[in-house]
Amino acid sequence: MRFTQFLNLANIAEEHHRVRRQLDANEQDEPDEFAALIEQLHQSGQSAQSISQTLSELRVDLVLTAHPTEVNRRTLIQKYDAITDCLKRLDRQEPVSDRLDQLIAQIWHTDEIRKQRPTPVDEAKWGFAVIENSLWKAIPAFYKRLDQSLSNVLQINLPLHCSPVRFSSWMGGDRDGNPNVTAKVTEEVLQLARWMAADLFARDVDELRKELSMFRANAELRSLVGDTTSEPYRVFLGGLKAKLEATRRGIEAKLKGQSVDESGWIFDDQELLEPLMLCHRSLCDCGMSNIASGLLEDIIRRASCFGLALVKIDIRQNADRHRQVFDELCAFYQLGSYSDWSETQKQAFLLKELESKRPLIPRDWQPSADVQEVLDTCEVVAKTSPDSLGSYVISMASKPSDVLSVILLLREKGIRWNMRVAPLFETLADLDGGPDCIADLLNIDWYKAYTQGKQEVMIGYSDSSKDAGQLAAAWGQYRAQQALTHVCQQHGVHLTLFHGRGGTVGRGGGPSHTAILSQPPGSVAGALRVTEQGEMIRFKFGVPEIAVRNLELYTGAVLQATLCPGEPAKPEWCNYMDKLAQTGFKSYRSIVREDPQFVPYFRSTTPEQELAKLPLGSRPAKRRVDGGVESLRAIPWIFAWTQIRLLLPAWLGSDTALGDAIESGELNRLQEIYANWPFFRTNIDMLEMVLAKTDKSIAAYYEKRLTSEDLGVLGASLRDRLQRTAQWVKQIKQVNRLLEDNPIIRQSIEVRNPYLDPLHFLQVELLYRDRNQPDQRLEQALMVTMAGISAGMRNTG
Repeated sequence: MRFTQFLNLANIAEEHHRVRRQLDANEQDEPDEFAALIEQLHQSGQSAQSISQTLSELRVDLVLTAHPTEVNRRTLIQKYDAITDCLKRLDRQEPVSDRLDQLIAQIWHTDEIRKQRPTPVDEAKWGFAVIENSLWKAIPAFYKRLDQSLSNVLQINLPLHCSPVRFSSWMGGDRDGNPNVTAKVTEEVLQLARWMAADLFARDVDELRKELSMFRANAELRSLVGDTTSEPYRVFLGGLKAKLEATRRGIEAKLKGQSVDESGWIFDDQELLEPLMLCHRSLCDCGMSNIASGLLEDIIRRASCFGLALVKIDIRQNADRHRQVFDELCAFYQLGSYSDWSETQKQAFLLKELESKRPLIPRDWQPSADVQEVLDTCEVVAKTSPDSLGSYVISMASKPSDVLSVILLLREKGIRWNMRVAPLFETLADLDGGPDCIADLLNIDWYKAYTQGKQEVMIGYSDSSKDAGQLAAAWGQYRAQQALTHVCQQHGVHLTLFHGRGGTVGRGGGPSHTAILSQPPGSVAGALRVTEQGEMIRFKFGVPEIAVRNLELYTGAVLQATLCPGEPAKPEWCNYMDKLAQTGFKSYRSIVREDPQFVPYFRSTTPEQELAKLPLGSRPAKRRVDGGVESLRAIPWIFAWTQIRLLLPAWLGSDTALGDAIESGELNRLQEIYANWPFFRTNIDMLEMVLAKTDKSIAAYYEKRLTSEDLGVLGASLRDRLQRTAQWVKQIKQVNRLLEDNPIIRQSIEVRNPYLDPLHFLQVELLYRDRNQPDQRLEQALMVTMAGISAGMRNTG
């Protein structure tokens, strides 16, 4: 436990050091990176108007997901936040040593592991807490910096009402493989989000009324409050405060099951923004611009970003669940088996029903519980304000009928607006077939009219990597994005790509800025959606100053990729990547899917089976109880290999592809491609970072203690391949040691290793004992080691 807490405290210290370096740079007037980017774009030929307009119209949507990779308890996270605050005060020479000692002691004597899994509502509340405790402060600070950069370089201000960055959430909306996320849960989370927004804005407006004690007001404001009051702003904002408080009280009552009168509530974002903007105009007209630029502008920026919904909730469901609805409907009408129909028959049936004026779902129909749940979810969506909802994401989608069926179900349940429906292409086969699927959809006149010129497609990183290996998956994702961009351009439809990235390289993770700039040229085009998962939400957005920095990185990268998309990859590079990816794919599959020893080795050497006991989140670890590796979710798949420091999903397959190429005399070619192609360079750099975190001696110890001798040959082979992968990467990068050109990350890894090693040895012993004589105390200690290793590695899955 001592090592686990040291690693958590080391993470806090490292984050604080990053913040302090950023603040020091600001105080010393070091070049503003965002301002430098604007200057670079301007000098490359972009007009001031083009840069300003593109920035104002950007749509960067960060989607906080319910993936359960945050191992720390909420009570400990609150104590870690308090330590962060103490470190800030320490920088100001305030006496905080006693308080720091108290907090560390509190952490020491607090149970690290939850006793029960969080519910989907608990997960949603955790996401809302990140907004309340960090992003609420970060958003106005971020926009102040953007506005200052734009003003300094181009003498243009960022409009108050625009918000290039928005937030969405899967927490409470992602029901794919999670029976705990029901229609009732989604409805509750939607209400909780609006309650939180009303509460936060009510507190803000109350604070604003205290500040705006001025008596001078313009004619527009005076016409609304009269000439007699000496505090026009307070009187005027009193009405807004009353509406927000009535909304907050009403939602509280609604959540308790009470009937409520919704008159006097605030529903529309403009009802929130217009009074604030009127106050702003009045203050500026009366010569009080400096007052207007304070708390009032902060609240306007928050209103533009979060609105009264706080976040937009996405709905995600598996395509199989929608097919099940139509299977049962067709059986009821004696039309045969919907699943057995050809794709042409399915599309014809769905389009006919979409254009029909009569209902499809009969009143006296009694479907199965699973089908009723899908219909109930569609009903919740249909009666919810569009402001509260994002996209309906269909996982394991592959055909146009998968999209049309969702639209039909939503229409049957009474939706009166065209909700975005995004197919999620996640296996390698689905990625390859995705562009044809979208082309077929856009060739349907009815569907193209439905899109209103905008199409969203989600690219799955986790499952494609688990399915095909990291190298083949990364290339499959790139090819799919390239082809999808071309298809949508041909049809005159704007494409928004939704990237389902995880926190680890094996699930598409890595530095956001470089990842965005390595996308196919033209694929970003002013809009980007991306998932922020698990503990990465806290690492990237849990501290306001770090959140501001990450928001700048996202916005800068999307702006740059939109205005200066770069040159397309050379055809010969793409052909070469086809060859590398195919080699990597065959090599990966030959081990993971075809070697009969692999699954027994994985199950015995890693803590995969014990991970199911760790109360990480509300989702089961497997999609099917009886499934093998292919049914295992990507998170426990990555988590298990991370715990033993082999990190196999991030490099297996790449080793053979790169090794075969180098041994065939193609090193110079790889070096040339690395130097000139952002996509390839980003993948090699991410691979290098993963390899720096591996430790083959640790992995060997797990195997020696936990695995039978007959499986040892496979283990030795994998460790040998790991070592050779590191050699190939160093040759391509022309360096002598891993992370030679990134000493900060290398030092961060090296400083943790002495504290990680004892946790690994302890975990191995606990696994051995628990497997031979199960005991609840052993399981508890085992979970502590898992949390500690996750903290030291800075990620779980």
